[in-house]
Amino acid sequence: MNAVILAAGRGSRMGGLTQSKPKCMVEFQGRQLLSWQTAACVAAGVSRIGAVVGYLKELFEDRELTLFENVRWNATNMVRSLQCADGWLSTELCIVSYSDIFFEPEAIALLLRADCDIGVLYDTNWRSQWEERFEDPLSDAETFRIDAANTVLEIGNRAETIEQIEGQYMGLLRFTPKGWRQTIAYLATLAPETIDKLSMTALLDGLIKAGATVRGVPYSGLWGEIDSESDLRAHEKRMERVGASTFFGPSVPSPA
Repeated sequence: MNAVILAAGRGSRMGGLTQSKPKCMVEFQGRQLLSWQTAACVAAGVSRIGAVVGYLKELFEDRELTLFENVRWNATNMVRSLQCADGWLSTELCIVSYSDIFFEPEAIALLLRADCDIGVLYDTNWRSQWEERFEDPLSDAETFRIDAANTVLEIGNRAETIEQIEGQYMGLLRFTPKGWRQTIAYLATLAPETIDKLSMTALLDGLIKAGATVRGVPYSGLWGEIDSESDLRAHEKRMERVGASTFFGPSVPSPA
């Protein structure tokens, strides 16, 4: 079981915090986001962890990570970074994580246990976090609709009403080799320049429209997305309320 962290981009919305380091190396609660991500994966039983790198790639070289490089990181979107890890995705179950999120080990464990070829973790209690981060949650939250079997019907489009949001995608995915083959087959129908600009949610929504089954995996634990300096401040306040020890629980050691 492998995990791949998509860490090629700079994260320009973080302002000066990413001037000399990638977004995943911004500190949260005294530790880099990357440290929280890798520790959660290890605690959940992931065998190998890799990272797709690009911006300031040399800063990853002393990490215990398998590195994949997106040489066109500054001109492409996250789907191109995902393709860089094809060697793992095509041969073994892979968990894929954005690099600007933090989460508990149970988030990874849920995806590992899920019975699906393509799975996405979604937050069932999304609204409270979005209300802390945004004056109007609809300014950022995207559509997410599922059926009674947790099959995703729609994801990643602009939401006009709260009713169009039955959860929020968290930036954590699961691909089996079969699911990855379906993904590669769908991407083969798109022009290269379209893939260059394709977001992950647009990819997932396109897969659904093309007939692939994407399963939603519900999650109600602690997590957060840090996409800006204001997000960082909001989540720091949130962690003060819940306590940092709550993040990993008493039986799991915190990252070094």
